[in-house]
Amino acid sequence: MRLLHLHSGNLFGGVETMLLTIAREGRRTGRLAHEFALAFDGRLAAELRAAGAPVYHLGEVRARNPMSVRRARRHLAEFLASRPYDAAICHMAWAQALFGAVARRAGIAEIFWMHDAAAGRHWVERWAALSPPDFAICNSRYTAATLGQIFPRTPSQVLYYPVAPAPARLSAAARAAIRAEFKTPPDAIVIIQTSRMEPWKGHRMHLEALARLADLPGWVCWQAGGGQRPREREYLTSLERMARELGIGDRVRFLGQRTDVARLLGAADVHCQPNAGAEPFGIVFIEALGAGLPVVSVALGGALEIIDESCGILVAPGATAALAEALRRLIIDGAERARLGAAGPARAAQLCDTATQMARLEAAIVGLTGGADQADRAGEARV
Repeated sequence: MRLLHLHSGNLFGGVETMLLTIAREGRRTGRLAHEFALAFDGRLAAELRAAGAPVYHLGEVRARNPMSVRRARRHLAEFLASRPYDAAICHMAWAQALFGAVARRAGIAEIFWMHDAAAGRHWVERWAALSPPDFAICNSRYTAATLGQIFPRTPSQVLYYPVAPAPARLSAAARAAIRAEFKTPPDAIVIIQTSRMEPWKGHRMHLEALARLADLPGWVCWQAGGGQRPREREYLTSLERMARELGIGDRVRFLGQRTDVARLLGAADVHCQPNAGAEPFGIVFIEALGAGLPVVSVALGGALEIIDESCGILVAPGATAALAEALRRLIIDGAERARLGAAGPARAAQLCDTATQMARLEAAIVGLTGGADQADRAGEARV
């Protein structure tokens, strides 16, 4: 069976990481042949091609330019007419708005993969609502609860992302070498955040909490993530200035955009991302747990489905003092840090084991396109 993934491709974050995992795992196992059609030819397209996945360029699209929309839709229609696909998946409301109706007119099953919670008020969501899909895959129970804001009559399934397992644990020498790259002592407690440079990812709360620990020796913070758009670059500059003004500029390393997150996690000790808004799922939490790091975040959205007392600490939204105390506890108490970290890999595998989640994805697609008996199998695969 041939499946076409439709996505913008202009940015790189958790969704794009998941698509790369699907491309790599899909080549090794399963009955689905995964192919990708993107509007923008950027980092995602390059990494998909490097993974051996077929990638097609639909042409850059700007919603404010109707001609670019019509041109991309025409390219997709011609493309679908020339190839025998069984289904198409539109990733996020933007792709659903632009390409959902085109896939439906091509006579193939059309699926919406919901990667973010919906309110039904944004103009992209209202545009997407004009083209309801046959089926929706939701990345968490949190996002699934909001699907009705856009598609009130669309059947759906919750499917956690397949997340590639963490690489083998680094040796002490390898950890020290990575730390040396960022002027970090080998015996420091490294607190890492790996995220896009978006305010709702909680960088400011993170820095404010660390400022409360300025009197505590031995910790260093790594902020991994770069500005991909002008507003993100401005935000990053403001964070660098904030760290200096809080008096912790010499203890916070801004590492920029990275392609080696797994390597960085392997050299860190604690993962902290205190979101100011709800994380739809939180692939970074799974990656950190898989690397054996305790995870500290806030009790919002997808984090509530991933992090429990066995593997991390959740604090109330906006509770900077509580966040600081949680970090202080993990910096000081090596045994507690080790206990929480040791539970992480099993928790990550329980939720996002690649083979299991790829099989569930396959069952859902085959069930949608292959008849009632297979649909029953897809129902059994619900998370």
